[in-house]
Amino acid sequence: MRVHVADHPLITHKLTVLRDVATPSPVFRQLVEELVTLLAYEATRDVRVDKVQVQTPVALADGVKLSRPRPIVVPILRAGLGMLEGIVKLLPTAEVGFLGIKRDEETLQPYTYANRLPDDLSGRQVYIIDPMLATGGTLIDSINYVFDRGATEVTAICLLGAPEGVAAVEAATHGKDVRVVLGALDERLNEHGYIVPGLGDAGDRLYGVAQ
Repeated sequence: MRVHVADHPLITHKLTVLRDVATPSPVFRQLVEELVTLLAYEATRDVRVDKVQVQTPVALADGVKLSRPRPIVVPILRAGLGMLEGIVKLLPTAEVGFLGIKRDEETLQPYTYANRLPDDLSGRQVYIIDPMLATGGTLIDSINYVFDRGATEVTAICLLGAPEGVAAVEAATHGKDVRVVLGALDERLNEHGYIVPGLGDAGDRLYGVAQ
């Protein structure tokens, strides 16, 4: 597994505002979108392309276009939805699927409650987006889910990660073509499985808490 942790002052600045408990949901949502766009530049470095020629007003020019089958972007519900717009700005022709995976607050283990993905992902590059890589359980479950359907390469984009989660994903995906792109790698997990210092519950901060 390959891990890339962003090292850019603009990303760090935006993450600092995200972490601030005083940042309201509308600002939080906007910053998440902007951060994902920045992280997606790195995440799509290996996106598959085919060589093409186009006619400019002056002459023929060599270039590239996205290969088929198109990549598929998979946000993990619900917090991953807040990241979707940021990546489809860069990959507007990518397909979009959805996975609903929730973490049991007592066992900290994930379970799948919804999916909207093709049954056959053979030969596909898959981009999984989820704000937090905490215990790693949700991401491991998601990665296994798409590999079981034939995906050949998976890139996960997360705003924050914990060392424990990164290690768990690496152990669980040994021998598979997996890459993880993080905005930052934080210190640790606390006893409740939350990233420290983190930014709290990303879903609640994006959308509020349903009463």
